[in-house]
Amino acid sequence: MTATVHPIGRPAGAPATAPSLDPIMALVAQDLNSVNSVILDRMQSKIPLIPELAGHLIAGGGKRMRPMLTLASARLLDYPGTRHHKLAAAVEFIHTATLLHDDVVDGSDLRRGKKTANLVFGNPATVLVGDFLFSRSFELMVEDGSLKVLKILSGASAIIAEGEVDQLTAQRQIETSEERYLAIIGAKTAALFAAACRIAAVVAERDEQVELALDAYGRNLGIAFQLVDDAIDYVSDEATMGKGVGDDFRDGKVTLPVILAYAHGSPDERKFWEAAIIGHRTSDEDLAHATQLLRQHNAIDLTLDRARHFGQRAIDAIAGFPASKAKSALIETVEFAIARGY
Repeated sequence: MTATVHPIGRPAGAPATAPSLDPIMALVAQDLNSVNSVILDRMQSKIPLIPELAGHLIAGGGKRMRPMLTLASARLLDYPGTRHHKLAAAVEFIHTATLLHDDVVDGSDLRRGKKTANLVFGNPATVLVGDFLFSRSFELMVEDGSLKVLKILSGASAIIAEGEVDQLTAQRQIETSEERYLAIIGAKTAALFAAACRIAAVVAERDEQVELALDAYGRNLGIAFQLVDDAIDYVSDEATMGKGVGDDFRDGKVTLPVILAYAHGSPDERKFWEAAIIGHRTSDEDLAHATQLLRQHNAIDLTLDRARHFGQRAIDAIAGFPASKAKSALIETVEFAIARGY
């Protein structure tokens, strides 16, 4: 990633080491083992294709960021129980189901460095196994017994679906505004981050103020995470990302880097973007030209600036919690989300 990324949230004078997920992974390692056991158990079925296809993605090297956020948020609140294990598994099933469906909608052929499930098993099976995982997630929510948890996670699932449909209707629409783009990613990505954090406050029986603080942390982190995703789609590489470079460009997705470059472009550049987004300019040479225009108009750096803004909002949202390993890990998770190249 060639754009300069400046660390956020670090105390003045602190060493500028590369942020990582190591602190949050170390914090929740034992809990995550329990979550993974639930995931492995609940993705089983008497229909062999279901665990085979689900395992293709679930065991494919994902960061497990969303369930880790549930676990770390529970640690932040000193929750001593185990209810959050099944709920973190439910969060991961929701996320995995959306990925399976996304890859079918987008016609993707690479995910986490492997062939996508739809390419290996076909679109019908991939959609249906995604449905199976959604159903498993709701079983886990019901088993928890909290109507509030059920409301938060089911509401997030509906919002994610709305966001995906909104993105689909905005596809190949070069006039998409930054406001609409932020609404789309707030729904399709940030809603699950927010819910994953908020449910920890419910199981820990904390008040609504704590719920809202964790919701704000997750929501702003999710927006920052997606902004970086949309930037690195143009400036990273396939080996680093684990998916095809320029997929958004070829799919006609109008992400923030494109919105910014189009807004500042000359008439000829705007004509290029209009042709590219409707699918008439999608060659490797066109992608290279698009990337050059993004750099020329500083669109990648401006997108990352927006990501840092939302990342700082995430950090500010948990400022009122006392210092702890969990709080430090959650802060570094934000820093990682912004500084990562994959």
